[in-house]
Amino acid sequence: MEDRINQEKIPFRTLYGGEKIPCMGIGTFGSDKYGAEAVSQAVYGAVKYGYRLIDCASVYQNEKEIGEVLERLLAEKAVERKELFITSKVWNDMHGEGKVLASCKQSLADLKLDYVDLYFVHWPFPNYHAPGCDGDSRNPDAKPFSVEEFMATWKQCEELVDQGLARYIGMSNMTVPKLKAVLPLCRIKPAALEMELHPSFQQPELFDYAVSHNILPIGYCPIGSPSRPERDRTAEDVADIELPAVVAAARAHQVHPAVICLKWAVQRGQVPIPFSVKESQYISNLKCATEDPLTVEEMEAIRLEDKNCRLIKGQVFLWEGASGWEDLWDMEGRLKC
Repeated sequence: MEDRINQEKIPFRTLYGGEKIPCMGIGTFGSDKYGAEAVSQAVYGAVKYGYRLIDCASVYQNEKEIGEVLERLLAEKAVERKELFITSKVWNDMHGEGKVLASCKQSLADLKLDYVDLYFVHWPFPNYHAPGCDGDSRNPDAKPFSVEEFMATWKQCEELVDQGLARYIGMSNMTVPKLKAVLPLCRIKPAALEMELHPSFQQPELFDYAVSHNILPIGYCPIGSPSRPERDRTAEDVADIELPAVVAAARAHQVHPAVICLKWAVQRGQVPIPFSVKESQYISNLKCATEDPLTVEEMEAIRLEDKNCRLIKGQVFLWEGASGWEDLWDMEGRLKC
């Protein structure tokens, strides 16, 4: 492995409380292709190199193995706990009364931590599916978004902050209409919004809305998730690393197009959380944020490549009577509160 990166070289973003966090993290969703051991070993190597933001979730089924790695890193004094910024998420089947606390405590036990730095509501409804299911799977108990039900879950997240189990809380997979409905009801506002963000799906309205409310956008699928599960693939999907502006910038900078996607994300202001189990890739991912920035012209050319191409459509969360995956995202004004 290359010598660990100098932390002072890594740009930071600032949360509403004034705390600075790294401009890039490492994701831990193995896309149904990589086992817990491979993911946890990638986390070990990534932290040794210089990553400090680790994005976890209970549904990824690898928090226990990641916890063993974190314990090892702390024992080796490779990093101090206060240097790390670790997130986790409550899965959809744990939204009920008292379940959020149980879910968070289980994640803490698995991760071998006393607290997480940021705890997300993974999806804004209690609809869930079996791990690894196909795209046509449907849960008969699934139902549309409900402000009342979401706020019952959010209030449990607020209690996690009160109890010191989570330093911040956040939302994920939201839309502008949903945020407008729930933000006025929050006692503790979200510090971050995790959302799909890549050059062919830039979500400018949601991105700007979050920033205007001092909510930090954290972007998943930052290079278009080429290893995403088959259930999330359609014939209409766009490959970000093949977009002309991305390819042109890659040639100019003599790097892989995936690196350009990450440079664009960092310079735009979101926090990308790319996933990789390959040492050369996760080193390159973080290193690219510290050198050879894109030009203003390249940033603008990539901005113009937005195709509104959502890759993670969430169709497995649909309910009876839904007309299509668009209903999950309030498209055509179909928000059901």
